Amino acid sequence: MTTSDENGKNAAQTAMRTPPVVSPEEWETARERLLVKEKEHSRARDALAAERRRMPWTAVKADYMFEGPAGKASLLDLFDGRRQLIIYRAFYEPGVFGWPEHACRGCSMVADQVAHVAHLNARDTTLVFASRAPQDDIARLKARMEWDIPWFTLTDQFDADFGVDEWHGTNVFFRDGDRVYRTYFINNRGDEQMGGTWNYLDITPLGRQELWEDSPEGYPQTPTYKWWNWHDSYAPDTPPDKKWVEVSDAGEAAFRAESAKKKS
Repeated sequence: MTTSDENGKNAAQTAMRTPPVVSPEEWETARERLLVKEKEHSRARDALAAERRRMPWTAVKADYMFEGPAGKASLLDLFDGRRQLIIYRAFYEPGVFGWPEHACRGCSMVADQVAHVAHLNARDTTLVFASRAPQDDIARLKARMEWDIPWFTLTDQFDADFGVDEWHGTNVFFRDGDRVYRTYFINNRGDEQMGGTWNYLDITPLGRQELWEDSPEGYPQTPTYKWWNWHDSYAPDTPPDKKWVEVSDAGEAAFRAESAKKKS
């Protein structure tokens, strides 16, 4: 016996104007046709990232301070010794819907999608979240939601100065010794793409740091795939595993051979 809710769902599904059902051969033809456009999109995205790496920088002159698990921390401290820093302004504080049990629903979805930060760290990049909630509340929230992202408390005008006092947003910074520069900013729907390692690296001034990228002369670059590792196996100044390099080389060779075969 069906319920009224099930009848409603069935009616809605019946009303959907779905695409035609075709043979496997016709489906493959349609997929290959769309793949051409998808590759154009990927190349355009790569070109945009290359242009982003050539954007001018602006110096950060104020001494911004935050509160972290270990106490007070400067903007420079947030880099944690790395050259690149990504700060996402998450709304978790009095006045935000869900407080104090939850952070903003949208910001929480962003946090849920963040990949393991060890991969970013391996590319000299630190990711942190920042909110106005006290550290005790942030620690409790992180434990409840099983988030491992470093999360700091805003204590001054940082959010107002960097466009995230009334709305979420992602700021990118670069450290040259003790000098800090703002290199990029994205908000609104731009934050939708954040969470994955590649997308985060694509908005940094150094990019993914792989040989295929179009980067300015002198930028650090290493062979594609070779730096990848299990998130619990990265170690500073440790060369890539020899076996993994061999596997990667074999995979790249096979890919090039298949691509050449399709073109011939």
